[in-house]
Amino acid sequence: MSAGATLLFAIAAGAAVGNLYWAQPILDVIGADVGVSASTAGLIITVTQLGYAVGVFFLVPLGDVVDRRRAIPLFMLLAAAMLGLSALAPTFPILLATLGLVGVSTVSGQFLAPLAGDLATDPQRGRVLGTVASGLLLGIMIARAVSGIATDLIGWRALYALIALVMVVLAFVMWRSLPRLEPRARVSYPALLASVLRTHLVSATARSVGLIGAAAMASFTLFWTALTLLLSAEPFGFSATQIGLVNLVGIGGAVAAQLVGRLYDRGLAVPAIGAGLVLAILAFAVSGVAPHSLVAVMASIALYSIGVQSVMVLTQTRMLAIDPSARSRLNTVFVVGNFLGGSVGSTLAVALWDLGGWPLVMVAAAAILAFALVVWTIQRRRSLAL
Repeated sequence: MSAGATLLFAIAAGAAVGNLYWAQPILDVIGADVGVSASTAGLIITVTQLGYAVGVFFLVPLGDVVDRRRAIPLFMLLAAAMLGLSALAPTFPILLATLGLVGVSTVSGQFLAPLAGDLATDPQRGRVLGTVASGLLLGIMIARAVSGIATDLIGWRALYALIALVMVVLAFVMWRSLPRLEPRARVSYPALLASVLRTHLVSATARSVGLIGAAAMASFTLFWTALTLLLSAEPFGFSATQIGLVNLVGIGGAVAAQLVGRLYDRGLAVPAIGAGLVLAILAFAVSGVAPHSLVAVMASIALYSIGVQSVMVLTQTRMLAIDPSARSRLNTVFVVGNFLGGSVGSTLAVALWDLGGWPLVMVAAAAILAFALVVWTIQRRRSLAL
C-alpha cells in the first residue's frame, strides 16, 4: 500500500470519527443554546457513543461481504445529512436524536481500517494499520481542539454545517480513490452478526485485547469529558477557544502513537502495550495531586495522550491480525467494546465530577487502567499473544 494511499485512509478515518467529538469541548455552549446545563449536555457524548456502537455492530461487519468502494462513500453521505440536521435542531431532545444518528452513520472510518489491512503487504501491515489507527485518534484530538476555536468564531451550528460539507467532499474523494475488492466472505446477514459474537467468545486473544481496548477508551472519554468541565470552571474559567488550545497538547500524543505501529512489525507490541498503560496511569497521578496547576494538567495531557493512544493503536492492530478473512468482524468486536467503554467513561465523568471533582475523576481513571494492566499481566503470564 503506497504512502499516499495510507495518508488518505488516515485522513478520511480521522475526519469520520471526529464527528463523534466535535461537541465534547463545547458542551456548555450547546447546553446554553438549547436550554440545558453543561452537565445535562454531557448526555450528547453518551448518546453519540452509543449510536456509534450500534452502527459499528450492525453495519461494520458488512465490510467482509459488500463492495466497500460503495459502502464507505454512502455512509459518509448519511453522516453528512445527520450533521446538517443537528445544525438545525431546535431543541435538546431533537439534538440528542440527530447526534445519536450521527453516531450510527459515521462508521466509514471503521470500514477503512480493515480495508487498509487487506491492502497492505505483510512487512508493512503494522506500519499501515498504525498510521490509520493514529489517523482515527488524531481526528478525535483535532475535532476537540478546533471545535472550541471554531465555535467562538462562527458558532456551533455553523460549525456542524461546515463539517457536513466536508463529509460530502470526502465522500466524493473516496468514491474516486478507493479500489474495488471482492468480498472476503459470502454469508447471510444474520450469520454475519452471529459470527461477530462467536469470534469474541472463541478467541481468548480477542477477549483480552477487547477488554484492554474498552478500558483504554473508558479512561479516554472520562478524562477528556471531565477536562472540559475542569477548564471551564474556576480557577481557570477558560473559553471554548482556550480549552481548544489546551487540547492541542494531546495531538502530540496521537502523532507519537503513529510510530508504535512499527513496534508491532518488530514483535514488540506486548511490552509496548504494558508500558503505555503504566505511562497513562502515571499521568493521572501528575494532575490528580495538583488539579489547579495548569502546568500539571498540561503535563498530564501530554503523558496520558502518548500512553493511552499507543495502547489504542497497538490493540487495534493486534485485533485485526487475528484472522485476515474476518477483519471487519474483528474490528466490530474491538470498536463496539471500545465505544461501550467510552459511553461508560463519559457518563462517569459527569457523575464523578459532581461527587468529587477532578481528583476523584483521576482516581477512577487510574483504577480503570489498573484493571487493564491486570488483564495484560494475566494474559502475558499465560503466554497468550496480545
